[in-house]
Amino acid sequence: MNIQRMILLLFLVLPGCAASAVSSYYLVPEWLALEAAYQSYQKASQSPSSTISDLSIAQAAEQRHRINCFAEGVGVLLGGVIAAIGIHGICTIDPKKS
Repeated sequence: MNIQRMILLLFLVLPGCAASAVSSYYLVPEWLALEAAYQSYQKASQSPSSTISDLSIAQAAEQRHRINCFAEGVGVLLGGVIAAIGIHGICTIDPKKS
């Protein structure tokens, strides 16, 4: 394996896959927390004894988890793009020039 492919593998493909893996690791529990917060907000909104304060707190919790899921999802996608750039570079290296 030539040095160009090794550089692309070490500096783009592996870090991109690692970034996607780490973001996915943190996305799964946040997704579960979002589902729980959504259910809590649904219960609070359908309860006749809920106050505006209860609804505001439940909505804020849901929005917090929604934003965190969005950020972790962007991390997964960004890691995938970085890895894809490295894989594309490896595939387009001309073996005759190296």
